[in-house]
Amino acid sequence: MTRLLLTGNAAAAWGARLAATDYIPAFPITPQTEIIEALANWIDHNEMDARMVTLESEHSMITAAGTAAATGVRVFSATSSQGLLYGMEMLYTVAGWRAPFVLANVSRGLAAPITLEPDHNDIVAARDCGFLQIHCATCQEVLDNTLIAFRLAEDERIRLPVIVNLDGFYLSFTREPVELPDAAQAKTFVADFDAENIRFRASSPVSQAVAVLGGTPYSYFRYQTHLAAQNGLTVYAELCDEFNQQFGRQYAAIENYRADDAELVFVMMGCFATKAKEAVDQLREAGWAIGLLRPRLLRPLPKEDFARLLAGKQAVAVVDQNLSMGMGGVLHSELATSLYGQSDAPQHLLSFVGGLGGRDISTEEFFAMADAMKQAVSSGQTPPTRLLYSDNEFKEIRKLQAIAKVQNETNGEPR
Repeated sequence: MTRLLLTGNAAAAWGARLAATDYIPAFPITPQTEIIEALANWIDHNEMDARMVTLESEHSMITAAGTAAATGVRVFSATSSQGLLYGMEMLYTVAGWRAPFVLANVSRGLAAPITLEPDHNDIVAARDCGFLQIHCATCQEVLDNTLIAFRLAEDERIRLPVIVNLDGFYLSFTREPVELPDAAQAKTFVADFDAENIRFRASSPVSQAVAVLGGTPYSYFRYQTHLAAQNGLTVYAELCDEFNQQFGRQYAAIENYRADDAELVFVMMGCFATKAKEAVDQLREAGWAIGLLRPRLLRPLPKEDFARLLAGKQAVAVVDQNLSMGMGGVLHSELATSLYGQSDAPQHLLSFVGGLGGRDISTEEFFAMADAMKQAVSSGQTPPTRLLYSDNEFKEIRKLQAIAKVQNETNGEPR
């Protein structure tokens, strides 16, 4: 086993390489392009035995990934932000084909307005398409969970594509020490793709599907996909145990950081949760009984694990790096659904929205959210959803608005 200093993008590329990927349909988009560049470089220098094809769009790329997987070869691809949304139609289609492959998504905020910084609105928009989703917080997790994702997708109990998600810029371009598994060990873990009845031979063409289904069989097939996705909880746990036995690193559907004896708990996903860990440590030193839960799996959602881990807690603060317009944070609403009806569920489930467009979440803001949980417990009142935004930031926005107004009036343009 070798230790290298890798970016999150490079870690994803190494995962695809160590999994012995056969086919890589590609289309570049910031900030995931480094993944494709690394794979292309290895292929060009005969360091990786795979076929890469550049497509004209993400829509075509995901189509090619699904069709290739349907022929029984191992497929990897990567995208980000607007690219994921451009291919959204085909996300639903290839999941409906039950075509198992791995797609890395490097999260970036969506237009408009345009930003190059990260948040999770791109990936949460894909939560209902049928892809399983694994969310990573470190470069090591990206590499390891890419290997796990191939096994997860190809397992006979699932046979669905899997997205491995990492935060753009903050994680995609951050270099961290990463333990690189030995290629032979990785090959033993991932094993060969047993396509079973998924195959294509030009010499003996066989139809694998029908073009149009009526409501009754359509409902049946959609529900089958739902049940297969739910199997992901059991299969992911099995694979993580096996991975731990081989490589000594344990993963779970939900990372539990000092939450067992906590009264107050943060819940958030992605690499910003590492900042929450630091805040938890500082608050613990100050005598607060507080912890953090970070879901690695968003689909399938580990509802029973959440209910068990949050049983008896006084208050929970869900920090969403996304915003569902007219509703609020997606993770907050999903957690509320998971806990509804549980007799020992926390009485206060607070909602905070932050980190949009890459805006930092400071340690002081984590302290303020902890204090808000404490206030909710003492007052018995759960506050409404709050956008993490400082008074100084509001003043700066008002200042910019005032400048824009003056410029419009000077130019004689209607407001």
